Amino acid sequence: MRDVTAVITDIDNTLYDWMAMWVPAFDGMLIRLAADSGVPREQLEREFSAVHQRHGTTEYAFAIQELPSLVALHPGEDLVTRYASAIAAYRTARRQTLRLFPGVAETLAAIRAAGCRVVGYTESRAYYASYRIRTLGLDGLLDCVYSPPDHALPGGVSPEEIRRYPAEHYQLVRTVHRHTPEGAWKPDAAVLRTILDEIDADPERTVYVGDSLVKDVAMAQEAGVIDVFARYGAVPDRSGYDLLRRVTHWTPEMVARSERVAEGDVSPTYVLTERFSEMLDLFTFAPLSPAPRPPDQSE
Repeated sequence: MRDVTAVITDIDNTLYDWMAMWVPAFDGMLIRLAADSGVPREQLEREFSAVHQRHGTTEYAFAIQELPSLVALHPGEDLVTRYASAIAAYRTARRQTLRLFPGVAETLAAIRAAGCRVVGYTESRAYYASYRIRTLGLDGLLDCVYSPPDHALPGGVSPEEIRRYPAEHYQLVRTVHRHTPEGAWKPDAAVLRTILDEIDADPERTVYVGDSLVKDVAMAQEAGVIDVFARYGAVPDRSGYDLLRRVTHWTPEMVARSERVAEGDVSPTYVLTERFSEMLDLFTFAPLSPAPRPPDQSE
């Protein structure tokens, strides 16, 4: 088995089931919004798509306030209050479905116990990434996590006005949170090379694992690290993908490219077919030396 001193892992649909969380949450919110507003669901989906693309995330927390049909229906009103039941439906479904894939926590703990460096890399923006790492119990199982910075808040709104808890509640305690450059998205191998440099990892002894052939496997191969395809989390074959496709922040070109690529086009070196824990059967893990550099940015 190959000797590995650093593991860099995608998070969404690799460590936990993002689709199983997002689909019922977003769908439940849409059903409630359509029922309470009278706006057809198809129109709401088109407007959500435009908002998501504008802000570069399918999880923009202030999307309801920017939907043109709702703004026109209720000029000057607080849409958060008016559609509180739709927001509650989203949060309830998210809370009920946010779970790690089986064996992930135990596998990460075993890898770290061997002294191997474990790093998360997600395209989810900082607030959402931090929330999930804390909620899923990954704070401390990852040495550090890289994510894009948060999107801007609506004009005149401060973090203190929308937070229900003190600032420290939203911060990671044991996992260092670093930011990737704004506008740099997978499969940009330059970002992955920067991560390798910042943790002082040898590419030939570093594994990158993720669920997307285009965004993860191809990127890892271009960066010269050991690529691992988490086939169990691949999105296009999942229930609810059509809904995601209709409202995603991805451009149509990005969606089309992702759907065209198959394992015959991007051939992964290693494949996890059913569980993340298969990593333990593929590699031996050893300490990374020297220690990573102090972070430039942290949460």
